[in-house]
Amino acid sequence: MFGFDNRRMLDTVRRLNRRNSKITLYKFINKIHPSQMVNVYRHLHPTERKSIFQYIIRMDGVGEFIKELDNSLIKDLLYSIDDVQIKTILNKMNSEDIAELIQELNTKEALKVEKLLNQKELSEIEQVLQYDDESAGRIMTHEFMAYDSQLTVKQSRNKFRQDAENIEMPFYIYVIDIKTNKMIGITSLRQLLLNSEDKSLYEIMEKDFIYVKPTDDQEIVAQAMSEYNYLALPVLDIKQKLIGIITVDDVMDVIREEATEDMFKLAGAGDDEDILLKPAIENAQTRLPWLMASWVGGVFALFIISFFEQIMIEQVILASFIPVIIGMGGNVGTQTSTIIVRGISTGHVNVDEYYKVIFNEIKVGALLGMVYGILLGILGSMIPILVRTNIINIDINITSIQLGAIVSLSIFFSMLIACMVASIIPILLYKMKLDPAIATGPFVTTAIDILGIIMYFLIATMMI
Repeated sequence: MFGFDNRRMLDTVRRLNRRNSKITLYKFINKIHPSQMVNVYRHLHPTERKSIFQYIIRMDGVGEFIKELDNSLIKDLLYSIDDVQIKTILNKMNSEDIAELIQELNTKEALKVEKLLNQKELSEIEQVLQYDDESAGRIMTHEFMAYDSQLTVKQSRNKFRQDAENIEMPFYIYVIDIKTNKMIGITSLRQLLLNSEDKSLYEIMEKDFIYVKPTDDQEIVAQAMSEYNYLALPVLDIKQKLIGIITVDDVMDVIREEATEDMFKLAGAGDDEDILLKPAIENAQTRLPWLMASWVGGVFALFIISFFEQIMIEQVILASFIPVIIGMGGNVGTQTSTIIVRGISTGHVNVDEYYKVIFNEIKVGALLGMVYGILLGILGSMIPILVRTNIINIDINITSIQLGAIVSLSIFFSMLIACMVASIIPILLYKMKLDPAIATGPFVTTAIDILGIIMYFLIATMMI
């Protein structure tokens, strides 16, 4: 519903529901796009959801609504409605979305849904579920136009008119060799309109085309579609047989999911985008293991500072600079690891030439460390002068040159090491076939904090 923000739609739905204005509420909900209705439904009270869903289920886009709905809300919804209503929902969903729904449910709930499906629907869902989660086979659709290469343009136009009614997004026409059943080319409605009626599809088709395999990771599919600007990509099996297509709207969902997952991992908050809808205990259980790295790192830092207790007692002023040293190292490390993780994900980082990436980040760390080292060194060198002039009242027995040099070198090496560590770890994890996104957040920052403190006190010990 263009012109209405989610807040206004939520208030309107609630007001009409309280007034029991059934006809007006139904008309209003039916005008709302399914994705917008998801945002409204998400913020309703549980008691409101049950009554308002009775209007949503009558929407033409209820299947799209369920597809976009958070998994935790879907489970609550299935508990609150009867089998007839579940069947109504399933009839408005395609096999790919039903398979995704079943995958997210527990065994009992999944069996309940499967019992409401006929044999043909179950067979289609089994075909989808044979592929790994987050693979191209999971997100492909079986609705596409595949024509024999020997058909004329005129025959293809007539066939297109008949088939377009049943195809949701008729972007392209895929050309098949009817003898071998292999895909040999691709054309479009535009080509059908521009070319002579007597020409065959074989004459007007593009013989060079991009395709993906059903076992390819969905991120690879998203990268290919983004790079070549296609609206849909064909999915071919090992025999070059066309088994499905992946449309741009499915890829947009993939990009959003992958970006959200990486963002949560970068922050050390797990990888479940429904985390805000979970009970507090589950939310805490998800985040607890990630924070353990910070806790362990803090304990290590405690022992390190205790080890250098004597110099801390003699030079209390050194404690004042600890937050700056570890803070700058942690921040530049987080920047570096985020850039590297994103670069790996988008293909901008060539992991085969990892040494170039690491060396470049080391140079960046050195330059930044030099700038902030000089600034902090100037500030540090001024403190003994301010003490001697009684502007600052603190016991200190260290020269301006010594303190300035200590803090300057410390922040330089802290930022240098931070950039090096934060660039090595994501690449190393990627080489080990692990998700590089887990490298940031608590893990990298904790390692950098520990190394920064050690470097700080080592430099201070050597120079005093």
